[in-house]
Amino acid sequence: MYKIDFLKIVKLAWQNYDISRTIRSVDDISAKVSTNHVYKITFEDNGFIIAKLSYFGRHEHFVEDHTIINSLSNNLPYPYENILSRSLMKGNQLYVYRYQDALIDAWVVFYRPIKIKKRLPKRLNEEQIAKLGQQFAHFHKACHLIRNTLPPSSKTLKTDIDHLLEIVNSDFGAYEHRSKEDIIQKESETLFKNLEKFQFHQLPKIPVFVDWNIGNFSLTSSLKLFSRWDYDWFRMSSRILDFYFLSRVVSDVGDRTVFTYNIGPLMEDRFILFLKSYHAIFPLTSNEIHLLKEVYRFFILNYVIKDGRYFFHEIYASKLQNEAYKSYFPSIEKEFNAGKLLKALNI
Repeated sequence: MYKIDFLKIVKLAWQNYDISRTIRSVDDISAKVSTNHVYKITFEDNGFIIAKLSYFGRHEHFVEDHTIINSLSNNLPYPYENILSRSLMKGNQLYVYRYQDALIDAWVVFYRPIKIKKRLPKRLNEEQIAKLGQQFAHFHKACHLIRNTLPPSSKTLKTDIDHLLEIVNSDFGAYEHRSKEDIIQKESETLFKNLEKFQFHQLPKIPVFVDWNIGNFSLTSSLKLFSRWDYDWFRMSSRILDFYFLSRVVSDVGDRTVFTYNIGPLMEDRFILFLKSYHAIFPLTSNEIHLLKEVYRFFILNYVIKDGRYFFHEIYASKLQNEAYKSYFPSIEKEFNAGKLLKALNI
């Protein structure tokens, strides 16, 4: 069986970027949970850089996302001006290397190393939850402030779900999602209907990173956001796309090695505490609260069903997809109660 030489691709990417700096070593520092590859390139002068290699989705979306992120990293105001890693430029353009052969179409981008401070504990106390709510409100406000200075984005929730439906109707998709097509179609139609009902498309689009698990960001000792890495799920969309993962961060269960994506964290009192703290600084609307349910539905359809086999290794992808059909989708209407959240926020 032919094995793809990812190290070779990363080395070619650097040689094409700057052949004058000699590589001493390339080390795989990937999280080992997803299929993306992250490498530390160390040079003969002991300097180093971070390389990310990806091969799912579309090349143009990869370039578009990283172009926006790089602009965001330069435009965010104090105290967030150094929260994101900046990508390397070549001349006046973001440098992205594309490698293509008979087996793979892969893309590499280089990041400057980013400083990391404290990680959150696996389970937060109430004081930490309240402070985190304040921090994300301030961060979202900063992203909202500079939203109109960023390059355009072509990805929307609709384009992603339309792509899922195309896959389901293809020969490959009919095999992968066999006997589940009706469920996917029904959940997609419900999503589109409720996005329209609660005016999702009228909400401001800001930069959102979606995947806010505690391994993706660090804070100061006073729990102020300090740095954020891992930009796989980045997009320009409503701020509420961040809230499902934030509910998981503050969940009573806490961070776990064996994870599941149930809707429960959105209804916990601990998440309500987070929302109250957030709402006091950057108020939420009734429609946004109702749309939390649809954000969750989109997350399952897009990141678990459509792209699960790219974001997670096979053992995780199969587990999560089976759980989606058996429990995630059925739980949405049964367990989510917008009224409880609205009452708590006095909306």
